[in-house]
Amino acid sequence: MFGITRPRLMRGASLPVPVEAPVIHTERLTLRPFSMADSDRWFEIQSDPQVRAFTSWPERNREESRRHLKNRTHHVLLKQADDFLALAVEHDGILIGDVSLHLRSVETVTRSAEISWILHPDSQGHGYAFEAARAMLELAFTRLEARVIFALVHPTNTASMALAQKLGFTPFDGSDGEIIFVSTGLLAQ
Repeated sequence: MFGITRPRLMRGASLPVPVEAPVIHTERLTLRPFSMADSDRWFEIQSDPQVRAFTSWPERNREESRRHLKNRTHHVLLKQADDFLALAVEHDGILIGDVSLHLRSVETVTRSAEISWILHPDSQGHGYAFEAARAMLELAFTRLEARVIFALVHPTNTASMALAQKLGFTPFDGSDGEIIFVSTGLLAQ
C-alpha cells in the first residue's frame, strides 16, 4: 500500500547532512522532483508494457497512476535507511522517465544505495538513461557520500545490463534470477 512507512523515530540513524532533491541539469536533460503536472505523461510511461516488463509495478488505471505519482512527489529527501529519492527525467521540457536512489545504509563505512532508471521506450537509444544515471551516481558518490551503489537488473533486460556495465558497474548473480550490479565509484568521463 502506498505511503506506509515506519515513523522516522523508529528508523534508526540519520545522515549527518540529509540530501534534499536537487534540480540537476546535464548536457541535454533536467532531473527534478516530480509534480502532479506530470500525471498524464507518467501514466503513459508506466502503462507501457515495455516499461512494466522490468518493474514490479502492477497495471494501473489513470487514478491509480495519479496516486502513485503523488506518492513519488513526496520522495524528495535522503536522511535515513529506506528513504527514497525519485527524480523526473526531462528532455526539452517533456517527461521521458525517472531515476531514483533508495538509501539502504546510512553508516559512514557502509553507506549504500540502490539506483534505478526507467525511460519511455520512445526515448531509449539516445544515451538519455546513461546521462541521467551518471548524474544520479555523481550525486550518490559526492553529496550522499555512498561507498557502494547497486542496481538490480532482470537478466532479460539487456539494455539495462549494458547500461550498468557502461556506467562501470560489476555484475554478480543475485537472488530471484536478478543480476546485482555493484559500483564503488564514478568512472572518468
